[in-house]
Amino acid sequence: MSSQNKIMLSTFIGLTMALCATVRSIPTLAAAGWTLIIYTIFAVLFFAAPIAFISGELSTMLPQEGGPQLWVKTALGNKWGFVVAWLLWVQMFPGMVMVASTLGPLLGNTFGNVPLGNNHWFILGCILIIYWIITFLNLKFDMAKVGGNIGVWLGVYIPVLVIFIMGVFALSKVGIVSHGYLGTFSFSKMIPNLQNMETFKYLAGIMFIFVGIEMSSVFMPRLKDATKNYTKGVFISLIGLVLLNVVNAALVANVVPNGKMELSNITQPILIYCHILGLPTIIANIFSFMVFIGVLLQLSAWVTGPSKTIIQVARDGFLPPKLKFHRQNEYGVSRNVVLTQSIIISLFALLYGVMENVNTVFLTLTNATTIIYSIVYILIAIALIKLRKDQPETPRPYRIGKKGNVKAYTVSIVLILSILIVVLTTLLSSTWIIGVLVSLITIIMFITPLIINNIKKDTWLTDTQKDLELHGDNNEQ
Repeated sequence: MSSQNKIMLSTFIGLTMALCATVRSIPTLAAAGWTLIIYTIFAVLFFAAPIAFISGELSTMLPQEGGPQLWVKTALGNKWGFVVAWLLWVQMFPGMVMVASTLGPLLGNTFGNVPLGNNHWFILGCILIIYWIITFLNLKFDMAKVGGNIGVWLGVYIPVLVIFIMGVFALSKVGIVSHGYLGTFSFSKMIPNLQNMETFKYLAGIMFIFVGIEMSSVFMPRLKDATKNYTKGVFISLIGLVLLNVVNAALVANVVPNGKMELSNITQPILIYCHILGLPTIIANIFSFMVFIGVLLQLSAWVTGPSKTIIQVARDGFLPPKLKFHRQNEYGVSRNVVLTQSIIISLFALLYGVMENVNTVFLTLTNATTIIYSIVYILIAIALIKLRKDQPETPRPYRIGKKGNVKAYTVSIVLILSILIVVLTTLLSSTWIIGVLVSLITIIMFITPLIINNIKKDTWLTDTQKDLELHGDNNEQ
């Protein structure tokens, strides 16, 4: 590749931060109070950094298209490659509902009706109506190209900046508020212990900030002096993300009254800032509408992404041909895959119908998404260990540790142990409803591909290939 096409370190840092930048996690982080600092440091050192380094090595060792699915398939075989592809698809079921659940509060706040935006029935209605509209648009148009960049600006960059600027001015005016989530500082408040154990339930949500950071490894072939700059770039990106999230979350935690945090309502702190600064609440209305459009565009761009992996999995004979998941239209979208995921997402959304506490549902969905995704990370860590053992001579342009396997094994084991710690602390500190729901969702999603693989028939592949030969590649005309 010519030097003109190489990505500079600064560009790589920006691209990596863009993968994980979000405003949705700020209320969850803020709800942890002073412990948010320790939780974030833990998430970076023992979760995000190991994932980035492991992905860096595996992506340069296996540069072909496929990512985590290819890495695990090469190391552990077809069955576990299929499990990874499946988990990366199904994590979006609770994940998309969690993201879409912000639409209700945003819409309510757009029209200045805060109670309506926090009504669980209204949130349910917004998710179902808006998500199905997005689904049908994705089947008719190439929505992945429509407003993707605009969605990131409206849904992430501008809101983060607005929250920060207003938060700084509010802090300079009122100082540390005694009745907020922070209160007066003491080192004991920073350290999670049995006295403030309830904050453990937010740990998985804080880890969720860094989910997806393995995608930064796709830029490695184009990164200038990748061997040296990848590690440096990842750490600078993580520090940037920490500052972005921790500072904003601390500013929000300072002003929101203790026990009143609305996890799915990012406009709540904006309204409080307006009150403190004596600004008109129309600022909050405009902010809500802007983020609403941003989230809408982001959701639309995400509808078809994970489904492409499932199309390929179906074409490899891992799913029954009668599901027709292998068929796609001219935009590379499988109607049956998209409709299936929309039906299941709608079922997850019904949690907002049967449970009145919006925060409980939001936390359940966040924790379930994080834990399902974390199973993928455990399999990736095991894949690294297995490939070091089975293919020691395979070229690794980026390598964890210059010699031997001690550093690579340590990084992998640290990642696995940190995930187990997060899962245990999250489940033990959550209410029994959240604990049971998260456990059930995770177990069902993990066992399903193993059952499918167990009943798989050789005819699935031959029948799928016949159908593709008969109808062509883009056969949903």
